Amino acid sequence: MGIPQFTDIMSLSNTEISAAIIETENKLFNLRFKKATRQNFKAHEIKYTKRRLAQLKTLLTLRLQKLEQKEEDLITN
Repeated sequence: MGIPQFTDIMSLSNTEISAAIIETENKLFNLRFKKATRQNFKAHEIKYTKRRLAQLKTLLTLRLQKLEQKEEDLITN
């Protein structure tokens, strides 16, 4: 598992991105829980999961802003 790339998620739909966000948040919670309870885990997974979550949220935000801009353009024209 390498560092997550932004290009990997560009092809996902908005609903798939939303589902991936929920899944990633759960994974991050579990990793933090393992850390707090001193269970075995790979420390780099927290960094990678946080990065993945940021990428997913950024992409979803950009797409939603683009949709809003299109709606505003249709209304003004």
